[in-house]
Amino acid sequence: QVQLVESGGGLVQPGGSLRLSCAASGSILSINAMGWYRQVLGKQRELVATIRSGGSTNYADSVKGRFTISRNNTKNTVYLQMNSLKPEDTAVYFCNADILGRGRITWSNYWGQGTQVTVSS
Repeated sequence: QVQLVESGGGLVQPGGSLRLSCAASGSILSINAMGWYRQVLGKQRELVATIRSGGSTNYADSVKGRFTISRNNTKNTVYLQMNSLKPEDTAVYFCNADILGRGRITWSNYWGQGTQVTVSS
């Protein structure tokens, strides 16, 4: 069974920083794209940033220049460094990954349980 476990959320003042981590565990053969999404209650989940296994990245326009996504392929972990945080960044942040499990022949998409980020003074 594959699991994604996020950590690093919390309360931060506007202009502050947070670093989110997401570790994939279980019977994993390979991981392709990993990413972060966020959702505000009552709204659709939206893309924040993605990173492919080769390192290419993609960001939502709203976070470009403030957020940085990175990954450690050895640890099956993806990170999101969030700087210059704004109140509108407040949301539940979810980790996502495309994973090929051992013994499987098709890729599956997995979600973490989410971690709350609140930006408020």
